[in-house]
Amino acid sequence: MAIDPKGRSKPGYERHMFVCGHERPPEATRPSCGRRGSLALMQAIKRAAKEAGLSNIRVQKSGCLDFCEFGTTAVIYPEGIWYTLEGEDAIAAMVQHLATGAGAEQHEMNITAEEN
Repeated sequence: MAIDPKGRSKPGYERHMFVCGHERPPEATRPSCGRRGSLALMQAIKRAAKEAGLSNIRVQKSGCLDFCEFGTTAVIYPEGIWYTLEGEDAIAAMVQHLATGAGAEQHEMNITAEEN
């Protein structure tokens, strides 16, 4: 049986954040999070979470989350709250959510469906 080098006794994390890292070609008709600097933002959130001493969380890039029109996209589980990440204040807000589980309402994704 393998021994976990981090001393964990079971798999999983208290909170798990996925940041869209998808990058479409420049000529694509849809925008992409990768071209908006999502990976640099993800790295900043990871650094801030580590500096805050958060250890039982995971922040990682994902493939396309399919909401790129709404800005840099992320989701945090287990709460399942979807975010549009913009500005430096988003970093602190995401770390706060990762620490407490309380959503950051000002950064929650706001979707308006087209009327047919």
